[in-house]
Amino acid sequence: MRPSPQLESIGGGGEDHGPISQLLIYYYYYVAERPHCITTMAPPSVLENCLEDSNSETYPDINWEDIGFSLVPTDYMYVMKCAKGEKFSHGNLIRYGTFEVSPAAGILNYGQGIFEGLKAYRTEEGSILLFRPEENALRMKAGADRLCMTSPSVEQFINAVKDTVLANKRWVPPAGRGTLYLRPLLMGTGAALGVGPSTEYTFLIYCSPVSNYHKGPLNFKVEEKLYRAISGLSGTGGIKSVTNYAPVYPATTEAKAEGFSDVLFLDAATGKHIEEGSACNMFVVKGNAICTPTTDGAILPGITRKSVIAIAIDLGYQVMERGVTVEEMLVADELFCTGTAVVVNNIASVTYKNTKIEYKTGAETVAQKLRKTLLGIQTGTIEDRKGWTVRVL
Repeated sequence: MRPSPQLESIGGGGEDHGPISQLLIYYYYYVAERPHCITTMAPPSVLENCLEDSNSETYPDINWEDIGFSLVPTDYMYVMKCAKGEKFSHGNLIRYGTFEVSPAAGILNYGQGIFEGLKAYRTEEGSILLFRPEENALRMKAGADRLCMTSPSVEQFINAVKDTVLANKRWVPPAGRGTLYLRPLLMGTGAALGVGPSTEYTFLIYCSPVSNYHKGPLNFKVEEKLYRAISGLSGTGGIKSVTNYAPVYPATTEAKAEGFSDVLFLDAATGKHIEEGSACNMFVVKGNAICTPTTDGAILPGITRKSVIAIAIDLGYQVMERGVTVEEMLVADELFCTGTAVVVNNIASVTYKNTKIEYKTGAETVAQKLRKTLLGIQTGTIEDRKGWTVRVL
C-alpha cells in the first residue's frame, strides 16, 4: 500500500522526506488506512531522532535512596493497540504523559483491565537485566483470557518491555541503589454503552525508578470482616485484574491508620485459612519447613513466590504448598511475604483478635537468606543457573 499522491508529493518525488512529512505519511498509512489497528505514533526514523536524549548515560539529578515506591515520571512509555478479534501488531514509544481515552471505554465503565509489575536491575558492571519477564507475559495472557481480552504474545510483551527499558535506561538506578519498576497495562479502551467485551484494546507500559517498598520488618493486621477474593476458580483473585484492589481499600486504610504496614486476608469460605496481603504472597516457617497457601484461584500466582519456592528447595528447605490455617500461623517461627515490590520481607508481628504475635526477624532468618539469594540472581552477583534473567543492555 502506498501513500496518497498528495502525501507522496510532500518533500518532492523521490527525495528524502523531513520528519514532519514522514509523520504525515505514517499517519496516512497506519491510521487513515487502518483505523481499527492504530499501532504506532511515529515511524522508526523519526523515533530514532526523538530518542537521542535517552541514549545519554547521564543519570537524572535525583536522590535514588529517597524515592521510595513513589511515581517518578520518566521519558517514554510504550503503546500498542488492536481491535477486538484482531491480533496486536506493532507498538511504539511515545513521550510519557497523559493518555486519552473515551469516557465510554470498557476499562472505565466495566473494569475490563489487568496489569503486571516487573523490574529492571542494573548490575555492578553496568548491564541491565530483567527477571523472568516471560512469566509476567504468561500471567497477563491468563488474565486476559479470563476477562475476554486480546493480549500481546509473549514475544511482543518481552520486546515491548525491553524497548521501554532502553528508552528510559538513564532512569535505571545505579547498582544497589534501586530498580526501574515497569507497569504493563492491558485495557479495554473501545467506546461502548452496553455491557460486554471492548471493541478495542490498548497495551501500555510506563515505568518509574523505585527504591524500597518497605523499610524494615512489617506489622500485619488480620482482617476478619472483609475478604479480598471469593474462594475457588469462580472469582478473579488469581489474576491481576484492576478490580481486585480498590475493594480492599477500607481494610488497608483502617489498618494503616492504626499503624500497621498491611492487612492479612483470610479465605472467604471459612475464615480459617490465611491467603495473602493486599499485594503480596505469604509464607509461614516452622523449623526447616516452609508453607505457603496454594494458588487455587483466589490467590495470585506470584512470580517472586514461584522463584522463592524454587530457591528454598535448592537450599534444602522442605516446601509445602497447601492450605495454611490461622492456628499454624500463630505458632510459626517466622512469617514473611513476597512480591515484585516487597521482594522478600520479614513480618515482625501479626495482630489477630487484638492479640499481637511476634516472629523472628534479622539477617539469620530464612526470609533474609532467601532474599539475599534472590536479589543476587536478579542483580547478577550470583550466577543465574536457572536462566531466569534476560539481558537488555
